[in-house]
Amino acid sequence: MTDNKKLISWVNEIQELCQPDNIHWCDGSDLEYNSMITAAVEKGIAIPLNPEKRPGCYLFRSHPSDVARVEKRTFISSKNKSDAGPTNNWIDPTELKKTMSTLYSGCMHGRTMYVIPFSMGPVGSPLSKIGVEITDSPYVVINMRIMTRIGTKVLDVLGSEGEFVPCLHSVGYPLSPGQFDPEWPCAPMEQKYISHFTDERLIWSYGSGYGGNALLGKKCFALRIASVQARDEGWMAEHMLILKITSPEGVSKYITGAFPSACGKTNLAMLVPTIPGWKVETVGDDIAWMRFGKDGRLYAINPEAGFFGVAPGTSYQSNPNAMACVEKNTIFTNVALTDDDDVWWEGIGYEAPDHLIDWKGNDWYKATSTEPAAHPNSRFTTPASQCPVISPDWIAEDGVPISAILIGGRRPSTIPLVNESFSWNHGVFLGSIMGSEITAATISDQIGKVRRDPFAMLPFMGYHIGDYFSHWLDIGKKTSVDKLPRIYNVNWFRKNPEGKFIWPGYGENSRILKWVFERIDGKAEAIKTPIGNLPTVDSLDLGGLNVSKSEIADILSVDKDKWIKEAEDIGNYYQIFEDKLPIELANELDSLKKRLVE
Repeated sequence: MTDNKKLISWVNEIQELCQPDNIHWCDGSDLEYNSMITAAVEKGIAIPLNPEKRPGCYLFRSHPSDVARVEKRTFISSKNKSDAGPTNNWIDPTELKKTMSTLYSGCMHGRTMYVIPFSMGPVGSPLSKIGVEITDSPYVVINMRIMTRIGTKVLDVLGSEGEFVPCLHSVGYPLSPGQFDPEWPCAPMEQKYISHFTDERLIWSYGSGYGGNALLGKKCFALRIASVQARDEGWMAEHMLILKITSPEGVSKYITGAFPSACGKTNLAMLVPTIPGWKVETVGDDIAWMRFGKDGRLYAINPEAGFFGVAPGTSYQSNPNAMACVEKNTIFTNVALTDDDDVWWEGIGYEAPDHLIDWKGNDWYKATSTEPAAHPNSRFTTPASQCPVISPDWIAEDGVPISAILIGGRRPSTIPLVNESFSWNHGVFLGSIMGSEITAATISDQIGKVRRDPFAMLPFMGYHIGDYFSHWLDIGKKTSVDKLPRIYNVNWFRKNPEGKFIWPGYGENSRILKWVFERIDGKAEAIKTPIGNLPTVDSLDLGGLNVSKSEIADILSVDKDKWIKEAEDIGNYYQIFEDKLPIELANELDSLKKRLVE
């Protein structure tokens, strides 16, 4: 097991508090995984899929109240409220621990308490971190085995004195003797808590069994807690994909990218280039941990071992590599079930059959049903090693050197197709203002406004937004300018007056990656504009692309009037930083305003 006294003491403490019937230390073996899957099938929790179509695949259905991250019930519980900042929900840690300890008391009656030692990043890598999740959910154990490296090998690296992040989770549904256990136990919404005690590097989650609320290595550790560790230790924990791009000459570069949801992040990470001779490989699809190497460059690892992807909209057109990933050994959650025990979801690329069993377990008919067959946030959990274009470097212990950082939201106007920042500080400024335009909202006066999501981290910063950007700016001072990644703002979502997307996206985005690649090498032309360096139309590889040069010129244009309004909106948005707006960002905004009127 382990001789780590801190871990043994903590496990004993939680056992006494939660009072499970049994304790199981997870060893991470195939035997353990298969036995847990078998038990889940026997209990009716998991549905085995057609072994000829999807070998090793299973379908789970959550409770309708437990289908996504619950941001309103997610808390940053620092000692000082000012450390959490205006963008996080804060509760005093003493008060929160008292409330949650009452909920945890006896919460695992009738259940097994699983102890999951896990490594975020390759086991033993100097860039990795260890966590231990205690949970009473077999679903969590099954998914954590795919998403992280778990088990005995992690305990071996932890040793007797190693540090770890304690992660406590319970579905919040104790069982009395003989009490019926539902297929998806969870607590009412008002009892759900996803809490981060950042001063102690401690995570407590109660009441939800779904996704980032329960797989505590995901957003809770890898971003919220890790972002605080990164600030204190001089590295970066970011909500970013990592890809490797190789030219026809065999030269490779590594690029990270921060994109809010519905902006093509996973598709870009697994992109199939449309331009001859270029190759893209996947290092990570969601999270990047970056540290400085001995050469002064930033090196990134993907701390995860799997993909926890949104199913709806994933198809052989949008992401053929993701579709190949989920052909075997995959856990599906809240997708629809076909009559021959396969899966289906909206946007899968082919029509629904006449009949399905929907994500709630009810009959669904193409002719008459009005609700989606799959939940819009339905998911697949699949091993990263199954990705056809996974890079061998995805498990590099020292990480991969980053040459560029892409950022981008969903903007139908104003933001050009691609824009290179003037400097590191200017790139941080662009990251601070990124976001997506609201196209549908309950409150009609919100439509057309920009929802800012800086570096796609708004729900995941573990501390004050102003301090977060100060840390980004500090990173830029730790090495020479030529060794920092260049920062590029991209926008695949510009529309024409008829409301149709101008840029085709998907594999055609490789043309933008090529321009970025060539800019880094000093081989591609750009025009200096008030907002940054933009490609000339001729510097983009447009061969075989069914988009006119006039349309390309349009999505590479800078409308000064729109940008003057944008600058005004940025000034209003910056008020949320309170008194912690870094002076560098204020200066960048002032400089932008001056350039726009020159």
